[in-house]
Amino acid sequence: PLILNNSKLKIQNSKFKMIATDKLTMGVLFPIEAFEGPIPQMNKEEQIRLAQQAESLGFDTLWVRDVPLFDPNFRDVGQIYDPWIYMAHIATLTQSIKLGTASMVLPLRHPIHFAKAAASIDRLFPGRLHLGVASGDRAIEYPAFNKTYENRSIDFMRQIETIRTFWKDDFPRYDTSFGKMQGEADVIPKPVNKRIPMYVTGHAGGINLDWIAKNSDGWIYYPREFAYTKNIIQNWKEALKKHQQPEKPYIQPLYIDLLEDPSAEPINIELGFRLGRNYLIDLLQTLKFMGVSHTILIAKFCSRPMAEVLDEIGKEVLPHMNE
Repeated sequence: PLILNNSKLKIQNSKFKMIATDKLTMGVLFPIEAFEGPIPQMNKEEQIRLAQQAESLGFDTLWVRDVPLFDPNFRDVGQIYDPWIYMAHIATLTQSIKLGTASMVLPLRHPIHFAKAAASIDRLFPGRLHLGVASGDRAIEYPAFNKTYENRSIDFMRQIETIRTFWKDDFPRYDTSFGKMQGEADVIPKPVNKRIPMYVTGHAGGINLDWIAKNSDGWIYYPREFAYTKNIIQNWKEALKKHQQPEKPYIQPLYIDLLEDPSAEPINIELGFRLGRNYLIDLLQTLKFMGVSHTILIAKFCSRPMAEVLDEIGKEVLPHMNE
């Protein structure tokens, strides 16, 4: 069995580019559209236009999700398409905006395929890829991949070490449920800096915060009310300090419905707010003050055309983020 060696996973910030921790940046999650039901339209031309618009306005990252199967018990299937293929598609049609996954389901993906796909994106589009990684919360997917849902936490931890080994070492050795290698072959290509940032999502099936602080490059957590968010960010910072780790980003999704009236007061919606831009600025500045490094805009509940929403946020909101 694979033995986890935390010393191998020490963060080397100088070797690759993570999300900055000294400011608040904003990304956009595909599908960049509002939709009812579980399946978005994902009009190819429209999504490309919106991605290019987000880049021109100064958004930091375009994010994709990894949803292997359509489970009717969940409300959406992400951007529908395979995340690696869709990122490559979008990357060729944009210039420099970063690409992110929020998040890849590590226990269901073969580590050789994952390492090779990620390194390929990193090589073809240098400096643009960072990876949210998760254990997956859709139990129905696990039997389809002949995996045990109850083992997802330990499988997740093993995957992170295995993938990093493939990126770092020539002719690596590994021995997990996916297979084994004893140095007789290599996994290529390697990432540009032999590492790509990986941000753990939630608790990955039950992993404690100490492990996440030591072994992740950052933490993606869910939108919660302000007092809870403030407390959990404080716990994150304390865990980093406890384990003598450098500052690492705290990332969270942001569900909003941006109204035309810039002074419209916030109204709670599922996982977020319906509000005007003045209150959105206040909301983001509050999150920044609490220690959020990056927010991921999710358009599912938006009532206005997304081109208008992106334009308003890009021109009227983003400039306030680093005042």
